[in-house]
Amino acid sequence: VRCFPDGRGLALGSVEGRVAIEFLDEIRTDSGGKKKYAFKCHRSGDTVYPVNAIAFHPLYGTFATGGCDGTVTTWDGLNKKKLSTLPKFATSVAAMAFSPDGTRLAIAASYTFEEGEREHPRDEIYMRDMLDSECRPKTK
Repeated sequence: VRCFPDGRGLALGSVEGRVAIEFLDEIRTDSGGKKKYAFKCHRSGDTVYPVNAIAFHPLYGTFATGGCDGTVTTWDGLNKKKLSTLPKFATSVAAMAFSPDGTRLAIAASYTFEEGEREHPRDEIYMRDMLDSECRPKTK
């Protein structure tokens, strides 16, 4: 689970390959028309992969999800749009964090034992330079 950078809501990943977006002001009478929702992600055919990591972009408020499928996808949560998917990693994405200026994404790829004990690639940490187009919100 991660809070929006502005504190107005949160994103919650699940083992069911979904992300739920909740707006904290929904409990007030005027929520500005924003409603909570959930969407499916980190899937391949009929296979559903857990969402292990969520990281919010510090400037744009968009976010990235990382899953057991070894992929990182960036999303515009306010406009409900997928922005981009990075090339697949050799194993699960276990954790992520944006740099303070949002130009880089640190990605920890580590087998998370979703398939039990087995041979797996070694754990690695990557620093990815992020393109503005991969993080900037979509226009309506």
